[in-house]
Amino acid sequence: MNVQQQLKEDIVRICRMLHRKNYLAATDGNVSVRLGDRVLTTPSGINKGLMEAYQVITVDLRGRVVAGEGQPTSEIRMHLLAYELRPDISAVVHAHLPYATACTLAGIDLLEPILPEVVITLGGIPTTPYATPGTEEVPEAIRGIIQDYDALLLSRHGAMTVGRDVTDAYNKMEKLEHTARVVLAARLQGPLSPLPPAEVEKLRRIAAEYKGGG
Repeated sequence: MNVQQQLKEDIVRICRMLHRKNYLAATDGNVSVRLGDRVLTTPSGINKGLMEAYQVITVDLRGRVVAGEGQPTSEIRMHLLAYELRPDISAVVHAHLPYATACTLAGIDLLEPILPEVVITLGGIPTTPYATPGTEEVPEAIRGIIQDYDALLLSRHGAMTVGRDVTDAYNKMEKLEHTARVVLAARLQGPLSPLPPAEVEKLRRIAAEYKGGG
């Protein structure tokens, strides 16, 4: 199996995991992987839990289809902007997570340092301004934020994560939804206290060592 075919299989595997986790409904969500000057992406209008590898579409870095049938995801411009601004990443996942989306509806911000694991693995989870899905507003909403964060809440529109590969991006999505679920449950009991600044700094040092292989 060549590299491109393996990446298509990886995309399908992640889509099915997202579907099994109830992170997607019907034809929602999209996944892409960058391969040089090409991007492999899920098509528009396909149930991701039923998708097959042959349905993955290849586009260039301007979003023009170079291989495959149908149209790429309507959010392809968001993916392409992420690749443009983040040369260190090779995958983007966008899902309509129930608890994460609920946080944006309730005005609950996940950027505050509440859980130590989130500080270490994600740094923080900011929320973008609301943008009409499928329009140029969506990539513009992540511009200026995606450079500094690997996981974003999209206001009323789920979440987006990026990673060194598609599994890494998926793992961050799972971490994000778990965090949203914990925070929502805790908020039922009252206000939450963030971690003390000294502890946050300690966790950030641990994160830096972890990313550096130390």
